[in-house]
Amino acid sequence: MPADSRISYFTDESIKGIALPERFTFPFYYEPHPLTRIAAGELQAYLETQAHLDHNFGLNDGKEGLVIGKMFGVLVVQDKNGQLGYLSAFSGKLAGTNDHPRFVPPVFDMLVEDSFFLKEQEVINAINYQIDDILGSDAYQHIKHETEQLTAQAAQELSELKQELKTNKENRDSVRAAQKSVLNEQEYALLEAGLVEQSLQGHFRLKDAKRQWKEVLDTKNAVLEEFEARIEALKNERKERSAALQQQLFEQYVFLNIKGQNKSLYDIFRITAFGQPPSAAGECATPKLLQYAFANGYRPLAMAEFWWGASPRSEIRKHKQFYPACTGKCKPILAHMLDGMEIDDNPFLQIDRREGGLDVVFEDDCIIVVNKPAGLRSVPGIEVQDSVYTRLKQLMQTEPQMVHRLDMDTSGVLVVAKTRGAHKHIQKQFLERTVSKRYTALLSGVLQGQEGLIDLPLCADPFNRPRQLVSFETGKNSVTKWKVNTRYAVTTKVDFWPLTGRTHQLRVHSAHELGLNAPIVGDDIYGTASERMYLHAAHIELIHPKTKEQISFSVAEGF
Repeated sequence: MPADSRISYFTDESIKGIALPERFTFPFYYEPHPLTRIAAGELQAYLETQAHLDHNFGLNDGKEGLVIGKMFGVLVVQDKNGQLGYLSAFSGKLAGTNDHPRFVPPVFDMLVEDSFFLKEQEVINAINYQIDDILGSDAYQHIKHETEQLTAQAAQELSELKQELKTNKENRDSVRAAQKSVLNEQEYALLEAGLVEQSLQGHFRLKDAKRQWKEVLDTKNAVLEEFEARIEALKNERKERSAALQQQLFEQYVFLNIKGQNKSLYDIFRITAFGQPPSAAGECATPKLLQYAFANGYRPLAMAEFWWGASPRSEIRKHKQFYPACTGKCKPILAHMLDGMEIDDNPFLQIDRREGGLDVVFEDDCIIVVNKPAGLRSVPGIEVQDSVYTRLKQLMQTEPQMVHRLDMDTSGVLVVAKTRGAHKHIQKQFLERTVSKRYTALLSGVLQGQEGLIDLPLCADPFNRPRQLVSFETGKNSVTKWKVNTRYAVTTKVDFWPLTGRTHQLRVHSAHELGLNAPIVGDDIYGTASERMYLHAAHIELIHPKTKEQISFSVAEGF
């Protein structure tokens, strides 16, 4: 039996002394196993030397073509003989194709010659050409332009005529007022009759003008509507064909698991909030790797994914850095594919086992201020209840009124209202942005500047929550003032003043290349995980809801 060219075997020397993982990687939060680091290193060395891939990753300034960085994945496996190796995969397509010998194939290859996908795409493309031909034709452009001009001309002429009639009416009213006391009753009646006749003639002119213009525009619009009806019919056909093709694709993407069970992409996603698979679902690296391993009798041991290339404009992706599998597209698929396998514990479900109390900074009959530790939620999650809220509820024996939150991994000052009135008063201050906050963070790099303003609009990544994207089209205004606190050998302590309050604002503004391009140390979403995320809410200043005096609270960061 010929050797499988898709698997790369480790040398005994390269993995000497490395123990096998006891359980498979939890794909949405992990520290890469030493074996996956070796595999990733070998794959990266391969990528650095393979010019034939003909894909512009944005790493060479002189290379032509659209810059597209890629997520690559490695899967450490044991073959049927127990020999250790790894499989490699990339997300989506590479250099416009799915077929690369070093990498596992897609779950379903829609690009193979004479595939139903390509044939139907030809039909859809032909419809697109027909639409473009109509839209670009001289006849369509002429009737459209002529109709627009005549419509504008009609509107102008009718408006001028209406204004003329209005002016004539005002003149008639002036004549009536001037002659009423001068003329006798019979003379005034004759005058009024003449004025009424003038008014009727004016209305007849307007009515006749409207009729004439309606006839002209109806004729032109009838011709234009014939063109647009053809365009609309073609668009509807395109939409129906695209939907049918998409559904056919969903049924062709069938995923295996270790039990040998199959499930289509459609069946996987129809029970999710999406209702149907999002675009490019099933094309990510990890599902491809597991599919190939299960289909060929390999035992999956560990996975890891890393980014290769320039960072995209919207996301934060660093060259060679490891990242978890995406949640929106991969989580439902991997729930099926990993069913029956022993997997590392989900760290998001681990409960903080520290003392259940809280460090109370200040308390009166209106508010309580705590120093939230890193790793504790502000409010309960779906599966983990332990939080500042639940601990305060036990401490206060009343319902805490949360007016703002800190990320679970962020430590520092958190103000909680004790009454509805206090909650309403403080919440209004947050909404009006009169609350002043200062954060301190340790960034993974030495900054060159001393201070500045970051203005990058943010929006949620719908397929990878809670990640945020930078979007100049749909993002919400997000502004942060910053100033260097202390420079160290390889890091920088920075003070932040968020002027807006967007989700993950400081984290994205720190990490994004258009921001400070230096992720917060320990930021496991936009940077690299550590024992904690070094972001601390150090200071807050607001108006006391009862005394109406300015109050402030500060807690040192401790790093």
